[in-house]
Amino acid sequence: MTIELNQITTIFLAIALLVLGRYLVRNVGVLKKFCIPAPVVGGLLFAIFATIGKSLGFLNFTLDTSLQSLFMLTFFTTVGLGASFKLVKLGGKLLVIYWLACGFLALAQNAIGVSMASLFDIHPLIGMMAGAVSMEGGHGAATAFGQTVEDLGIDSALSIGIAAATFGLVAGGLVGGPVVKFLVSKYDLKPTETEEVEGFSVEKDELEIETNTFFTQILLITLCMALGTYLGELFSEATGFVLPGYVGAMFVAVIVRNIVDKFNPRAIHMKSIGLIGDITLGIFLSMALMSIKLWEVAGLALPLLVIVFVQVLFIVLFGIFVLFRLLGKDYDAAVMVAGFTGHGLGATPNAMANMAAVTERFGPSRKAYLIVPIVGAFLIDVFAMPIIITTINLFQ
Repeated sequence: MTIELNQITTIFLAIALLVLGRYLVRNVGVLKKFCIPAPVVGGLLFAIFATIGKSLGFLNFTLDTSLQSLFMLTFFTTVGLGASFKLVKLGGKLLVIYWLACGFLALAQNAIGVSMASLFDIHPLIGMMAGAVSMEGGHGAATAFGQTVEDLGIDSALSIGIAAATFGLVAGGLVGGPVVKFLVSKYDLKPTETEEVEGFSVEKDELEIETNTFFTQILLITLCMALGTYLGELFSEATGFVLPGYVGAMFVAVIVRNIVDKFNPRAIHMKSIGLIGDITLGIFLSMALMSIKLWEVAGLALPLLVIVFVQVLFIVLFGIFVLFRLLGKDYDAAVMVAGFTGHGLGATPNAMANMAAVTERFGPSRKAYLIVPIVGAFLIDVFAMPIIITTINLFQ
C-alpha cells in the first residue's frame, strides 16, 4: 500500500513529528542529557517506521516536501541577520582566536572526511558529508548541503550527513566533560569567581514582540532571501561555481545586518528573528529527517562510523594540545574547550550543555559563556560555509 501525502498534509506531519520530538526530549532522560534536537527525534522515528514498512513490503510513503527549501532558506537568512560584528569587539582577542580555531576545524574536518573516503574507496563528497558539514555544521547544514550534493548526483548524501550529524552530536555530549576534567586535574585549574571581565557585556533586547516590529523583520528577511538567491544565481552562472541559494541569502543578511546597525541598531529585533529562525529550522529539519531513506545508508555504516571516530579523536587532541594553550591555559580556556567540542561535533545547544555541566561542578566562567554562544551560533558560518562550498566545487 502506498500513502501519498500532499504539500499541506506533509507540513502537518512535519509539525506533528516536531511536537512529538519536543515531548520526548523533555521526558526521556537520555535524549535530554545529550541535547538531541526535537525534529531529529520525531523525524527519525517516522523515517524508521517508513523504512520498516518498505522493508517488509506492506507500506510505502510518498511525501511532498517542496516547501522544505523555503523553510531552509528562511532559517539561514535569520542566522545571517544575527551576525552583528559589534559582538566580535565585545569578545576581544580571545573571541578572534576561538573563531579562527573554528575556521581551522572546518578545514581539518573536511580534509579528514575526504581523506578517509579515499581509503574506503567512496566518493570524496560522501566523506565531506561526514566532515565539517555534519560535524561543525550539525543537522541544519547536513540537511541543506546534503540536498545540494544529491542534486549533483551523489546518492544518499543527505541520509549520510544526517547519520553523521547524529553520531557527532552524541559524541560531542560524551567527550566534552571528560576532556575538561582531564585539563582541570592536570593543571589544577580554578575559576576566578570574583574576576571582573572588562568590556564583556551583551546588551539584552528587552522589547517584546509586536506586530509592526515583527513585520519589519519579515520584510528584512524576505529582502535578504530575494537578493541573496538572485545574486547567488548570477554568481553561479558567471563563474560555474556552485553557490546554493541559502548561502547567498545568509551572506547578504550578514551585510544587511551590519549596514542597518550603523544607521538604526534597534531596527533588528532579535527576539522576532530568533523566533522565526527556531520555527523554520524545526519544520525544515523535521521535513528533511522524516523523508530520508535509511535503507540507503546501511552499506556505508562502517566507513561512516570510522570517519566520525577519527573526527572525534582529532577534535579532542586539538582541544587539549592546541586550543587550550592558545586561549591561555587557564580555567576559562578549559571551559571553552568543552564548548568547542560540543558545537564542533554537534550544535551550539550541545556546547552550552557541556559548559553547564562543567561550570556546575567546577565553577563559573563568564568569558566562556560570552564567546562560545556568539561564535557557535552564527560567526562560525562565516568561515565554515566558504570552506564547505569550495570542497563541493573541488570534488563535484
